[in-house]
Amino acid sequence: MGIQFGRAAVAGVIGTIAMTAVGLWVAPMMGMPAMNPAEMLAGAMGGNLVAGWAAHFMIGIVLAEIFALVAGTLPGAAAVRGALYGIAPFLLAEIVVMPMMGMPLFSGSMVMAMGSLIGHLIYGAAVGAVYGTGEAAATDHGVASPAVR
Repeated sequence: MGIQFGRAAVAGVIGTIAMTAVGLWVAPMMGMPAMNPAEMLAGAMGGNLVAGWAAHFMIGIVLAEIFALVAGTLPGAAAVRGALYGIAPFLLAEIVVMPMMGMPLFSGSMVMAMGSLIGHLIYGAAVGAVYGTGEAAATDHGVASPAVR
């Protein structure tokens, strides 16, 4: 089974768009503050918003490539595998990245941490759904034969 890096990159872009939409528009509807990861990254990179957006999408693509490497080891359907995988980037962001940007662990707030978790679960589920389970992504058209399912 080969890793489909192009497919993973597309999945990363779509997952990043989904996560960003949730943070910008859905979180406020749920009573949470709007969360813009690209803006946070821009702040850590001298305030350049274009660099923040570029970094946000590059991170999303790299994380999707890593998902492609481990997708076959996770249980469940493709979106479930992705959502499970989304827990790892969530923990990395909240325990390592946020403190590196001068923020407290888990964003210093249960509400913000839960919003981040929801965003990362959405990201992972979207990546999983687009990339597939590993077996399906390795076939010619992304559709697994009945024997593989």
